[in-house]
Amino acid sequence: MFVYTLRANTLKFFSVIGIALIALITLIVFVPKYETATTSTILAEKEKINFDKVKSNEDRIAFLAQYGWETSDTPSEEVTLTIPTEFDKIMKTYNELQKQQGLDLTKYKGKTVSRYTYEITNYPGVSGKVLANIVVYKNRVIGGDICSTDVNGFIHGFAAPGK
Repeated sequence: MFVYTLRANTLKFFSVIGIALIALITLIVFVPKYETATTSTILAEKEKINFDKVKSNEDRIAFLAQYGWETSDTPSEEVTLTIPTEFDKIMKTYNELQKQQGLDLTKYKGKTVSRYTYEITNYPGVSGKVLANIVVYKNRVIGGDICSTDVNGFIHGFAAPGK
């Protein structure tokens, strides 16, 4: 006979992971789709935006300022994570968002990256919390998004919708 025991901490951990996955899936499924920019527009914008030399907190804030965003002085979260070697449906959808802004996570599969999350303080027309996520690999921005934490929230690339 086998007896399995679970500590309360283990249950809490898996509960938090489950809730986070449900929230992420809900965001991806219910977030409205925005018009995608043409490739020439993306390339023109990308030439103006500096994705390199993002070494410090000030560099990350300056990167977001290139898009017109004002943020908190420090990140609310700093996480080290590994880009999956095989993309599931969620990662494929997220990578499509990256491709719409001229970035692509496929060449970083299996790489360990850093994600920094900042609160945006000047997002127009939104009363709830809006966050900017920046994914950095070797001092270069390789991905990220702007998202709302509201139940009926949104997610889009670094540029504001309509720009």
